[in-house]
Parts: sequence; structure tokens; C-alpha cells
Amino acid sequence: MHSPLQNLKRLFGATAFTVIFCALPIHAQQFFPADPEAFKVEPVQEQVNLESISSESAPVQSQATLKNDRLFFVLANYTTVESKEQFQPIAAKTKFNLTLKTMSDPVTVSFLGMLALIGQARNSDPTYGQGFQGFGKRCATTFADTGVSTLMTTSVFPSLLHQDPRYFQLGTGSKWHRVMYSVSRIFVTRADSGALQFNYSEIVGNAVAAGISNAYHPESQRTLGNTLGVWGTNIMLNTVCNVAKEFWPDIRRKIRKEKLPDSSL
Repeated sequence: MHSPLQNLKRLFGATAFTVIFCALPIHAQQFFPADPEAFKVEPVQEQVNLESISSESAPVQSQATLKNDRLFFVLANYTTVESKEQFQPIAAKTKFNLTLKTMSDPVTVSFLGMLALIGQARNSDPTYGQGFQGFGKRCATTFADTGVSTLMTTSVFPSLLHQDPRYFQLGTGSKWHRVMYSVSRIFVTRADSGALQFNYSEIVGNAVAAGISNAYHPESQRTLGNTLGVWGTNIMLNTVCNVAKEFWPDIRRKIRKEKLPDSSL
């Protein structure tokens, strides 16, 4: 039987290989950018087009919010906002729709299936066995891990805590400055009001998801070490994802020679 640390190393190795295979990263430690402008939040009244929102209804998302700007033209990406100043809160229903769209995306399903296939080839946990049955168990576990984590961090906790699960691109400054900003978004997020808050949705949401995973993981994996490993791995992957979201719009514009988004609104 392999130790939790060995299982974690295998999981990290398989994830790293798959991330590179799929064109680098794949749904705030408190590294703050040196530039205070990066944290400047304008009053919500100035950021939201009040004429487009009825005072009798909850804030509604614009059509652009659910645009699937696929990372590296491959991976589902419904949550990147390219102009951080164009802030408009999204409704709880939309937050749950983000999880549904991400987890039902054909590329997401295929990607998770490939992760399971790598685990099958490496026999990552012998208790799953081999053959179609072993592969099916690995697929189910991988999909459940990702789905529950996405549900908690994108839908459940953001709705309960009134936090915004989207990533707001910084888009300016040195590369290192922007990397530090993207990493910090794991620990810092925007509230629905536009104010900056500690990202409980990410940290606590992933912790809850890791705890839930004990309900369907093999008994040999229901340990504190493995639970912490699942939690840490989810946060690590989301950190890599943030870095990808920060720089992907720039790469896409260079490839397609697009203009920068209008931030005058």
C-alpha cells in the first residue's frame, strides 16, 4: 500500500503531465502587487450601469459573462473578465450555471477521462483494479473530485457568502507583477458589492470538497494526509489556472491581432 505522500506525488505528476499535454494550464498566500492601483476598487455606483438594472430585480449578468473564451483554444473558460474595471455582479443562478457549463463541456469531460487513463496506466491506486471496471472507478472519482470542487468554489460558497467566483485580469504591469497578482487571487476575491475580501469561497470551498471526497474514495485513501493532499492539489491547480487566465487574453490577441477591450465603460 502506498503512503498518502506517494499518492500525492503521483497525482501531482499525472496532473503536471496532463496540463503540459493540453497546452499548459487547464475553472487570493497573500502576495499583493506592488502597484496599489491593482487593488483600487471604484464605487459600485460608478462601475455598474444603473440604467440597465431595474431597482426591483437582482443584479443580472450581461451576455458577455458566460462567453466561453477557451484557454489555449481548448479548455473551457467561462469565468475570465478581461477588464477588471468593468465590474457587474452576477446572480446566484448564474454562479450555479457556471459550474453546470464547465462540468458538462465536452473538453472538460474528455480531459478528466484522460486523467483517469493516466492513473490507469500508472496503476495509481491498486485498489481500483484494472480493466474497464478499474477505469470506470477512476473516471468516476476524478469527475467527482473536480465537480464537487468546482461546485463548492464557483457556486455554493460564492452564493452563500456573496462573493464573485470570476477571475478579473490585471492586464498591465511587468510579467512578474502580473504572476503575483494572479496567485494572490486565490486568497483575495471580489464581493458582489465590488469590495475586496478574503477568498473564503476558494480556501474553505476546496477544504469542504476534499472532506466530501472521503465519502467515495477507497477506504485506503480516507486519511487526513490524503484529504489535505486533495485540498492542496485543488488549490495548486486553480493557482495555475489563474496564471493562465491572466496571460491567455494577451496571447489570444497576439495570435488573432485583436484590439484591447474597451475599458472606458
